Amino acid sequence: MAVSILDVPVMPAREAARQLRIPATTLQHWLEGGDRRGTFYEPVLRTEPRGTLDMTWGEVVEARYLRAYRSSVSMQRLRPFISEMRQQFQVRYPLAHFKPFVGKGRELVFQLQESTDVPEDLWLVFRGRSGQYRLNPLVVGDYVERIDFADTPLAEAERIRPLGKDRAVVIDPRRSSGAATVRGVRTDVLAERVRAGGSIEELANEFDLAEGDVHDGLTYAWSRSWPTVSAA
Repeated sequence: MAVSILDVPVMPAREAARQLRIPATTLQHWLEGGDRRGTFYEPVLRTEPRGTLDMTWGEVVEARYLRAYRSSVSMQRLRPFISEMRQQFQVRYPLAHFKPFVGKGRELVFQLQESTDVPEDLWLVFRGRSGQYRLNPLVVGDYVERIDFADTPLAEAERIRPLGKDRAVVIDPRRSSGAATVRGVRTDVLAERVRAGGSIEELANEFDLAEGDVHDGLTYAWSRSWPTVSAA
């Protein structure tokens, strides 16, 4: 039986935090839970603590989903919702599949949001006056439109495009262990070469890249965009 790409171990949490631009302590808390001011919080991304910070591709993708929210509301409030999503969609990583974001999936997600008392700040789906279901624009712009989903019945997330689908940077579990790359060249390698005195033109020639691709790689390598989200 083929192993789902979402179940493949790809990187430690600290590296995933660096690639996703999430504070490492926040990501570790989402993964394993922990004590805060005398209260123990269960993991958000896992059903229970596993005693390891090594992440599967599915966990990396779902962490990217949580990152899309700029909210002071505790991510812990999503735990019951994600748990119900696992059961209803019968997949381990429901937010790393395309089905919840389209068609009947939206209606089911809306119902699960209500039944698990998800704060409106963390809603994925809204219902308009006409009864139509629409995705949270924040999640669309910072998650759905930055994920390549497989053209298969499972529609699993295959790669992340952190700068958008019109830019060259990709985070792909099959390339460089999930590190951000441009046409197979790691973005941090490009940044190191520039720090050593290389020019964009020289790097483009050396790695057989368009200069625009090199610029994209450097933009991402030098970005430090941390979302304002709660670890608890």
